[in-house]
Amino acid sequence: MEITSFLTVRVGSSRLPNKCMLPFGDCNVLEHVIRRAKASGLNPIVCTSVDPANDVIENIATQEGVRCFRGHEDDKLRRWLDCAHEFNVEAFHSVDVDDPFFDPEVMKYSFETLLEKNMDYIEPTKLSSSGNASVGYSISTEIVEKACALYDEGTDTELMWYYLETIENVKSEVLLDNDICSTVEARLTLDYEEDYWLLQSMCRILGNETTRQEVDAFLTKNPDFKEINWFRNGQWKANQLSKDPNAAQD
Repeated sequence: MEITSFLTVRVGSSRLPNKCMLPFGDCNVLEHVIRRAKASGLNPIVCTSVDPANDVIENIATQEGVRCFRGHEDDKLRRWLDCAHEFNVEAFHSVDVDDPFFDPEVMKYSFETLLEKNMDYIEPTKLSSSGNASVGYSISTEIVEKACALYDEGTDTELMWYYLETIENVKSEVLLDNDICSTVEARLTLDYEEDYWLLQSMCRILGNETTRQEVDAFLTKNPDFKEINWFRNGQWKANQLSKDPNAAQD
């Protein structure tokens, strides 16, 4: 079964500028994520914006031999929808380039669940959504179309789950933690300098081709390692909450 993955990325970042271009083992972060997706049997499409600053992203995608789509700057959902239409994709898995140690096997499990249960979308595990960063969303293009019809084009939809949840009679579920899902409570997403220290150090120790199981085993054996950036998780969650339209209405 072919699983198309949208690698969502832009160079703009206020907290950690150009983070996708930072050195990461024997390449940079973006190259690492592209290669991890390809090596895992995922079918990656780099999904970025039309901002000229992102020309470097398109160049890297071309060099790595993968497709690239460029769309709305802030409207992530519309960018995904236009990308899906461009390449005739009926369903896809979202891969945030901020999550370099994603788990391809859990992503495949998520996508299979989407198809087998005929769902509109499958959310990441609660642990992954809390910073563990092991798996993204499996989403049907049809539900993205419905979401985009509910707001003005160009709206900032970074927190795209809010717009998916507003759809009536949507069929979704949270991916349940089980034997194949990561159970390590750690911050493995890239937003702050301390995140980079942790992730780059682990890449240097374990290598670019390390499995998620090896990452989790390392953190289990070396729990102090997780303290490098864990204090940032509260700030990250607060930043996410500040952008939540539901929170703004409360």
